[in-house]
Amino acid sequence: MRRRGILLFAGLGIAWGIPYLLIKIAVQEVDPAVVVLGRSAIGALVLLPVVVARRQVLPVLRRWRPLLAYTAAEIVVPWFFLTSAEQRLPSSLAGLLLAAVPLVGVAVAALSGRPEVMSRVNWLGVLAGMLGVAALVGLDVGGSDVLGLLQMVIVVVGYAIGPVILARRMSDLPGTGVVALSLAITALVYVPLVPLLGSWPTAIPSGAAIASIVTLGVVCSAVGFLLMFALIAEVGPVRVTMITYVNPAVAVAAGALVLHEQVTVWTLVGFVLVLTGSYLVSRRRQVAQVAAT
Repeated sequence: MRRRGILLFAGLGIAWGIPYLLIKIAVQEVDPAVVVLGRSAIGALVLLPVVVARRQVLPVLRRWRPLLAYTAAEIVVPWFFLTSAEQRLPSSLAGLLLAAVPLVGVAVAALSGRPEVMSRVNWLGVLAGMLGVAALVGLDVGGSDVLGLLQMVIVVVGYAIGPVILARRMSDLPGTGVVALSLAITALVYVPLVPLLGSWPTAIPSGAAIASIVTLGVVCSAVGFLLMFALIAEVGPVRVTMITYVNPAVAVAAGALVLHEQVTVWTLVGFVLVLTGSYLVSRRRQVAQVAAT
């Protein structure tokens, strides 16, 4: 990997590793639905001028059915449940659990009628990943809120379904255009949902909360995708999937350093097992999509 690729990879690892920390800060003062609205609206405002200039809007809108399905599975549903779960769970745990997305991807592929041929190594990866999740959930977070864990299950499933829709129905469309319009749709959906799922802030949030939402929108939601597409052009789609194994490490480090979240032995054991399992499951498979954090 050349220097440009290394820099893009490092930038994307940070951009998609810090959302869990930022969400944790924001939800201390702002309802989850407002956080999702804020980050999606800001991300859309950053990306839409780019896709308009590139004339990518109409080609994407012509495929509106899969666009809506992808937006629901990848952003509208999981972003709310991820943000809500972080009201109950440590940010580092949320990041670690999302490393299990490739494991769930195996089940999604099978249920969608296109099961992939699994080698013994792949099945070993599934087993390692399951043991890792068990270590995180059963041993490391025994006292955590069950609802928060169930919400993370929904997030993981959504992040596994989204790339399948993208790969099978919109792989020929410009990725930036798909993401920009998905963010815009999400923002429009959440405007009426805020009072139903929560409430608007009654006071101006702190600078830390506002900065977290702005960073989520600009860096994690907009710039992150631009970095991803630039990295794909630089090193190819298969090698980009390795970012899946960097994000959880950044999430754990950020949670420990900024929020002083506890890192136990079982956190490390679960972390290693989940990442090992995800790597083995992804080995020699042709899926090259990365979930949006």
